[in-house]
Amino acid sequence: MEPEREGPIERVAVLGAGTMGHGIAQVAAAAGYHVALYDVTAELASRGLERIRETLDQGVARGKVSPADREASLARIRTTGDLSDAAGTAGLVIEAVPEKIDLKREVFGTLSRACSPEAILASNTSSLSISTIAEVVTHPGRVVGIHFFNPPHLMKLVEIVRAARTTDETVASAVAAARRMGKETIVVKDSPGFATSRLGLALGLEAMRMVEEGVASASDIDKAMELGYGHPMGPLRVSDLVGLDVRLSIAETLHRALRGEHFRAPRILREKVEAGKLGKKTGEGFHVWTERP
Repeated sequence: MEPEREGPIERVAVLGAGTMGHGIAQVAAAAGYHVALYDVTAELASRGLERIRETLDQGVARGKVSPADREASLARIRTTGDLSDAAGTAGLVIEAVPEKIDLKREVFGTLSRACSPEAILASNTSSLSISTIAEVVTHPGRVVGIHFFNPPHLMKLVEIVRAARTTDETVASAVAAARRMGKETIVVKDSPGFATSRLGLALGLEAMRMVEEGVASASDIDKAMELGYGHPMGPLRVSDLVGLDVRLSIAETLHRALRGEHFRAPRILREKVEAGKLGKKTGEGFHVWTERP
């Protein structure tokens, strides 16, 4: 039987201070949550906080964030290199570690022991099985997917993923937390790639094959979808922003799970990843990026 939760969630732990993790911590703090930002070392966690400070400073400079709100958000975030310290008192834990199922299961096994039984344990995975992650957790009904999009402080959607044993109460709490952070939500069944990664990847991989075949340049393919179909960003720019290594990992996962040839990673994607051209985070992918994240 799943434990009942008492009172609203006020403390959030974010595990992983990289691109997604520090962005999630920022939006949680801006929503009034007290946030513990964890990474494997205190130095990495502190580096994530500095990235948050830089983003908020940019928001102030552009008139999007008030100086008072910047200081209030920063005051609500603490950093730590101790996972149990980060998660022990949290009502909601959001995992944002690398997309490796064994690593995520290891983290969730630790959380199952470190957190209170009523704490919600969420993964920010974009494609891995929430049900498989939940297998290592006592009271698996509290495990849910809360999938943010990059960059979390700008993108409005959060995908809530219901695993096989996720309770209605957990889903409702996850939706409420995302909405408190100013996000729109969709609720989807735990299936390979969920809704967003499955659709977005199919488009992105086809765009890559078109570049590989010389159908058109990356810029023109993106322009076709932006101006012809009203997409705010073309599929190759989106891929660069997500990270080509991440796109490759998701492609391999979906190809194994769904066996569709449209999810087989094209040669050009593998070559770029092998060459270290991973997109915006390295300065070059299908496009050259002058502004690094």
